Amino acid sequence: MTILWTIAILIGTVVLDQLSKMWVVRAIAPVGSVWVWENVLRFTYVENSGAAFGMLAQHRWIFLVFSTAAIAGIAVYLFWKRPRGLWAVSLSLIAGGGVGNMIDRLAHGYVVDFIDVTCIPGWKFVFNAADTFVCVGCGLLLLAMILDEVCERRSTAAARQKNDG
Repeated sequence: MTILWTIAILIGTVVLDQLSKMWVVRAIAPVGSVWVWENVLRFTYVENSGAAFGMLAQHRWIFLVFSTAAIAGIAVYLFWKRPRGLWAVSLSLIAGGGVGNMIDRLAHGYVVDFIDVTCIPGWKFVFNAADTFVCVGCGLLLLAMILDEVCERRSTAAARQKNDG
């Protein structure tokens, strides 16, 4: 995967997030909520002034500083180290999701959330596409780390076996 693919994933993530939020503001905000799948999933317009799932709502500036530093760190890593494969995809998704929500926070002072899962007992959180990209990116990053560790251990074991044999 080249740096161009990394940039394309990052920009595509931001664009998809912003387009979904624009659609929600136009189509869902006037009515408040629309069922997508009865008793499972609905789109509900929410203005979230906190972090993911509404956390830190009273401490917006802390989250702005933290997320800006994290996005900058990921961007520097992506362009300096130029990771490939799962590493590049996962970090691009995380950074793109972060940028998508940062755009909302800076432009409006809140993030537009709309994905409302209703089939999970006790689940009260509403989230957006950017949150989804960040979570999927984190899952893929964890998978990349595990796969790298497995490969490293296999390589080390093979080298030891070769030296012992």
